[in-house]
This record gives sequence, structure tokens and C-alpha cells, in this order.
Amino acid sequence: MATEIRSTPSRFARPLGIGSYRPGRVVSNDEICRLIDSDSKWIETRSGIVTRHFADEDESIPVMGARAAEKALSAAGLTPADVSCVILATMSYLHQAPPAAAVCAFELGANRAATFDLGAACAGFSHGLALASGLVASRQAEHVLVIGAERMSDIVNPRDRSTAFIFGDGAGAAVVGPSEEPGIGRAVWGTDTGHLHAIEQSTSFAELRRDPQAPWPYLEMAGPEVFRWAIGTIADVCDRALRAAGVTARDIEAFVPHQANMRIIDAAVKAMNLPSSVEVARTVAQDGNVSAASIPLALDSLISAGRVRRGALVLTAGFGSGLSYSAQVITAP
Repeated sequence: MATEIRSTPSRFARPLGIGSYRPGRVVSNDEICRLIDSDSKWIETRSGIVTRHFADEDESIPVMGARAAEKALSAAGLTPADVSCVILATMSYLHQAPPAAAVCAFELGANRAATFDLGAACAGFSHGLALASGLVASRQAEHVLVIGAERMSDIVNPRDRSTAFIFGDGAGAAVVGPSEEPGIGRAVWGTDTGHLHAIEQSTSFAELRRDPQAPWPYLEMAGPEVFRWAIGTIADVCDRALRAAGVTARDIEAFVPHQANMRIIDAAVKAMNLPSSVEVARTVAQDGNVSAASIPLALDSLISAGRVRRGALVLTAGFGSGLSYSAQVITAP
């Protein structure tokens, strides 16, 4: 007679705490313009970015992720010993082994947690929330840390006029745990591979092994292509995420999109016809585009400023290289 695999009933999951880490070095548009043919006004008009943060040598991706995670755990009333899984989303980690998540767990003191890195570029944190929700709901994990951490300054050419002013460094984290009610809506996610090469590295790191004189594989971006795609796609993805959660734009208290560009954010808000009562995260002005870290950085800013109350419905949306995208409604921790 066949035996059955033992399983346990599913449950709900929700974010329990959030935290962020910004490097101390603040970089102005004027400093960026020293190496590119541009000026501060052009950068601000084109992107909405005024400043960004660059990490120092000792502010590695695992270290910044751990500092953000400490704040998230503290906000949730938990300790590193309570963490059963660490998911670290990043696109800029240059040291492949051990994985960034494992080093982050060591730095944090979560020494028995399962760990893995997630590579979904700027949609990474949103993807991580979906995975964490499934792990907690299925009882594969009790508390999951979802971390977005980036050192974009390592992979962006400071002399490239099309990308040098866009990106910044930092980390954000959320701890996801069990809940009596749903706290993370179904993710609406996917990849539009018709624009696979719109954001990509110029070459492979393998080229440096074959030819030490080969150029560093900096990140390159077809800006106009990405902009047109984003303003034509993000509002639709967000509308689908609202429907998947069974709510409308009038039910949410905040909209926290990936902080890629102020014009993209404003276009999405207009296309979705969001009520004026909805708080919209626009930390891109101070942080720049921090890829996988941008959503938790922005959400933590809204919560810390008292602009979003605990338990309020928040619509999040990430999009980036691939072109990958992910959106879901969550409850604010």
C-alpha cells in the first residue's frame, strides 16, 4: 500500500517589520557631472534625482543587508535566532561564493537559517516577498528575511552619461512571518523577454579572464526603450495586482513602486488614476535607483515618517532587467 507524504495545513503570511540602511556618503548631481557631459538641472529634469548614496569599501552588500535586517527584526520584536530563511535579492554582488545571503546571515548572527540569493534585478525584492509568503504559508519557514541590497556604484560606469547619474547604493529588508489574516497578496509577475537586452552588462566577467585588458563589464541601458516599456506596462501590472488582491485603488493607503525615475512614477500614478489620498513613494530624488533595495528603502521611509499606518494596504511594484516585473498588495508592517 502506498504511503503518503506528511504535510501540514497552509496558513497566511504578512510583513512584520521593515528596516533600511543608507551609506553615509551622499553624492550630489554636481559630483556626478565632473565625469560626464551634463549638469545638475538636466539630471533632475530627466530623472527627478538630486542625490544618491555610494558605499565605502567596508559597506559590502552582506554588511548593508545585515544592518537593514537588524532594524527589520527589531521592529518585529524578533531576534536573529528567530530567522529560519534569508532571501537576499541583488544584481551587483561580485563575489559568487559563498552567496551574499549566507554571508549576510553570518554577519547578522542567523547562523542556522536557510539562505539563498535571488537575481531578478530591480524586481528582486518583490519576487522575494512572493517567495517568502509561500514559504511561511506552507510552513516551510517560520520567519523569512527578504533583503534587497545593492552596490550599483560597482557596476555602473561613472563616465557613461546615460547611466552614471541614475544609480545608488543601499539596502532594505522586511521580515515575513505567520498571520491570522492574509498580508501579502498574490504576485502578478513575469518577464517581457522581447526587451531582454534593454538593460544588460556590456560583456561577461569571463572576458576579463581571457583578456586582462578587456573593459570592465559595466551595466548598460537603453533608456528610451525602458522608459516607453515602463509607462506602457507598469500601470496594467499594478491594476492586475489590485484585482488579484480583491481590492481597488481606493482601498490602498500607499503606492510604493520601484524608484527608477520620477517621470515613470508620475506616469503610473496618472494612468492608474490613483486617488489623491494615496501616499506615493518618491525617494528616488534622494536615493537614486537602488535596484532591488529601492522598494524596502522607500516603504521604510513612508512608515518612519508616519505617512503610512501599520496594517494599511500598500501596493508595491518592481521592474527591471529582463525585463522582469512583479507587483503585489501587502499590509504595512
